[in-house]
Amino acid sequence: MRAEIKGMSDQRDPPDPSLLLDWYDRHARQMPWRIGPAARAEGIRPDPYRVWMSEIMLQQTTVAAVKSYFEAFTTRWPTVSDLAQAEDADVMAAWAGLGYYARARNLLKCARVVHHDHGGVFPDTYDNLIALPGIGPYTAAAIASIAFDLPETVLDGNVERVMSRLYDDHTPLPAAKPVLMQYAAALTPQHRPGCYAQAVMDLGATICTPRNPACGLCPWRKSCAAWDAGTAKELPKKSPKKRKPTRFGIAYLARRVDGAWLLEQRPDSGLLGGMLGWPGSDWGDTPTEDPPIRAEWRTLPEEARHTFTHFHLRLTVKTALVPMDRAPARGMFVETDQFDPENLPTVMRKAHALAKLK
Repeated sequence: MRAEIKGMSDQRDPPDPSLLLDWYDRHARQMPWRIGPAARAEGIRPDPYRVWMSEIMLQQTTVAAVKSYFEAFTTRWPTVSDLAQAEDADVMAAWAGLGYYARARNLLKCARVVHHDHGGVFPDTYDNLIALPGIGPYTAAAIASIAFDLPETVLDGNVERVMSRLYDDHTPLPAAKPVLMQYAAALTPQHRPGCYAQAVMDLGATICTPRNPACGLCPWRKSCAAWDAGTAKELPKKSPKKRKPTRFGIAYLARRVDGAWLLEQRPDSGLLGGMLGWPGSDWGDTPTEDPPIRAEWRTLPEEARHTFTHFHLRLTVKTALVPMDRAPARGMFVETDQFDPENLPTVMRKAHALAKLK
């Protein structure tokens, strides 16, 4: 295994997980979903539901952005069975603004499987966890490790960065992932694996940061090949990103004379699946006009612009005021006391903000 070969070929001491655990015991980040090392030492165990919820929310999202959503979800739905019995629309509305809405759909699917097929108790092995909807290899390993203290190997972006620097590996991501997993697996201890998993992620988040790593504070500095080589700031290498294409669309914001807004639920599949939003056109090179109701439409001078993972979107925003007795071809009017723009996806909120300014 490459990690073993590199470890044998240099004169540095191999990274010692106990040094990292000692550092973690002193410097662990406090998170609303985390049981800290002192509490774990007293026998307090993490709630797998909260671990799972946090890991799903944290996919491609920062800790700062997730905290308020996590607290809102776990206050409103304190157990996985509570979430399983929630209305789809309520969960999707509560998720609005967090992005990557397939995660919310998978959240509900997974909660319902755990509730119906596992008696509301999360399975406690990697193989059974990864069989659940919306749980991939990283999430299964994280839950198994953090919630059940199993020696599974976690490899998120923080861990990839730590491993690439420890071993001064210049293989560009994503091609480097298999060898970085080998390095990480070789270091995963049998003792306190749950704390270790969080420790190595904390190290990447607070010390071994993408820019200006604080190498002088690192418990693994003496074992770090990149520190010796002076290449830490260069790693991990990444393959050039493909240029994101730009797609265009039309959003129709119709308001009835009593103040109600015309909304429609997007299909379950695809971007923003299952979310309420403005009726609109397809998103592509040349969107086709498709107004949802007969009206005198006015085109706003500004566009609602948003960037998704794989493309940029530019929405032409059209507005109209319609009479009480006019029925839409699609969608439904939502009364003002039941409409909250904060429950809309971000791009839809941007369109609403433009309309409100006019």
